[in-house]
Amino acid sequence: MNPVDAKQNELGELDVPVDDTELASLHATLVRRAQAEDLLDVAYRTVDAPVGPLLLAATPAGLVRVAFEVQDHDQVLAELATRVSPRVLHAPAVLDPVARELDEYFAGRRRTFDVPVDLRLLRGFRHTVVEHLPEIAYGRTASYATVAAATGRPRAVRAVGTACALNPVPIVLPCHRVVRSDGAPGQYAGGAAAKVALLELESRVGE
Repeated sequence: MNPVDAKQNELGELDVPVDDTELASLHATLVRRAQAEDLLDVAYRTVDAPVGPLLLAATPAGLVRVAFEVQDHDQVLAELATRVSPRVLHAPAVLDPVARELDEYFAGRRRTFDVPVDLRLLRGFRHTVVEHLPEIAYGRTASYATVAAATGRPRAVRAVGTACALNPVPIVLPCHRVVRSDGAPGQYAGGAAAKVALLELESRVGE
């Protein structure tokens, strides 16, 4: 139920105009009640970043999704509603710790992330690959083949590429540090330009 529906129900389904202030107040009340009753299964917000707007989403277990604008934020929210829970609410304050760490990262003041992550969207080998990504140090890169070998499946190079492409929490779990064997950046869910920008940021700060 959205805040407008809540207002209309309180007034017996009357079509009463609701201004922006009332709408914000109703939404804040809805979020508070959802949190108090453990009904806030997925909280989300967007943040501005040098690589474009990022959608952040979290469950009570941790950060479950980071999505670039090119991935279609509305579609990502719809997928979360289907795969995690239909109780998805815009609750920016819940994501404040993530937003703060991302700000520090883009400002060159943070090299690792401390926020908990929820990898329920991954299974099997893809889960294993993504869990390995933080082992690639800030400012460094590893080839898809190297990552495959590190996970115990040296011939699964293509599967590593797929796992990186489907990483639900890019940047925080740094799939951008996985590159082709010839040193070329390779593909990236946020687009080639975003991957290059992240690698250049880490290269500059690491000097």
